[in-house]
Amino acid sequence: MSLWLAAEEWQAVGLSLGVAARSVAVSLLPAVAVAWLLARRRFRGRLLLDALVHLPLVLPPVLIGWALLVLFGMRGPLGGPLHDWFGLRLVFSTEGAALATAVMSFPLIVRSVRLGLEAVDPRLEEAARTLGAGPFDRFLSITLPLMSPGILAGAVTAFAAGLGEFGAVITFASNIPGETQTLPLAIYSATQTPGGELTAARLAGVSFALAISGLLLGEWIARRKGRLLGRP
Repeated sequence: MSLWLAAEEWQAVGLSLGVAARSVAVSLLPAVAVAWLLARRRFRGRLLLDALVHLPLVLPPVLIGWALLVLFGMRGPLGGPLHDWFGLRLVFSTEGAALATAVMSFPLIVRSVRLGLEAVDPRLEEAARTLGAGPFDRFLSITLPLMSPGILAGAVTAFAAGLGEFGAVITFASNIPGETQTLPLAIYSATQTPGGELTAARLAGVSFALAISGLLLGEWIARRKGRLLGRP
């Protein structure tokens, strides 16, 4: 029995990487906007928004998948119109797997970006304002460069977490080889197959290597952010 990956196993690895990347691409801009609201604005309902953003961290992933199934199913209030008007089907599809992964990793990006924003000295922006810089210029020249390590760290962490998402994906997108069977789902299938122990071990090794690489990269970015902001 080969210790190397078979073609269908490579397919699961590639699908996982694609789903994780698409989930970050979908959630990055909304997460930055929400993080900016939470860090820089005081408004009624701010605590409620903060709680809603972090719900995926505390709710069972299966519940998140079920909620997406209700909303984006073919007869759901959002899934029905999306299919009828645009021909877009999210349930039991690669796009649905990316959406479920994006929802689960969304709080990780928000938290990282928010911490980066809160660490930016507001006196720098105030100094730029007194020199005549407008809000957009201040954001581009001061805020964005200083918060960019937080954005990168959040994106890398969310990508690494997305590689391991299981409950929300299998509930909303199912476990379809070549379509929605990501790396964790392939490991699950291998454990349910007689004689699949070696396959599960190979895939688990790949999953571990990808996860630890992502976490190390995220930690490196966080340390770089600390040096950029003058922290040890």
